[in-house]
Amino acid sequence: MTTLRLRPEDPADTGAVRRVLAAAFARPDVATPPEVRLVDELRGGDAWVPELAMVAEYGGEIVGYALLTRVVVCSDRGSGAALALGPVAVVPHRQRIGLGSAVVQAALDAAAELGERLIVVLGDPAYYRRFGFSRADRMGLTSPWSGLGEPWQAIVLPPSTSGEPAPPQGEVLFPPPWSKV
Repeated sequence: MTTLRLRPEDPADTGAVRRVLAAAFARPDVATPPEVRLVDELRGGDAWVPELAMVAEYGGEIVGYALLTRVVVCSDRGSGAALALGPVAVVPHRQRIGLGSAVVQAALDAAAELGERLIVVLGDPAYYRRFGFSRADRMGLTSPWSGLGEPWQAIVLPPSTSGEPAPPQGEVLFPPPWSKV
């Protein structure tokens, strides 16, 4: 029986994570997909939260990845913390068997355990809806991707204690590496 193990990325996993991203986002016109470079650059910056870089090991091989990194939500009332989900990847020969969903859910669960409340993502609404994501613009969140409509999504995680303030609203500012994707 092949076992699935979901866990935070270890520094020794960097090469395997790069291979997963390269395989999942491969394009014939690009030697190194931008998603590989994005993760490499985020890994060395302030947005990186080691506990929220999740890998999926299937049969002892790293075959999936989901990353949550810090973003800032700014409004005229100040700023607040949030997370951005992405990239999410599964190697092609292991897609469509639930590994992507499993690694995303593991990342969301880890974020909730850390007390995080707001996560944004740009992606397929049909896919991310299963986790509870919905249109971010309806939550008062804007970004460079707001004009795309439904793919610009967010989720508010349950508060760890009652009486916690509502998550921030405003413009979501991504770390500089995101501008290269």
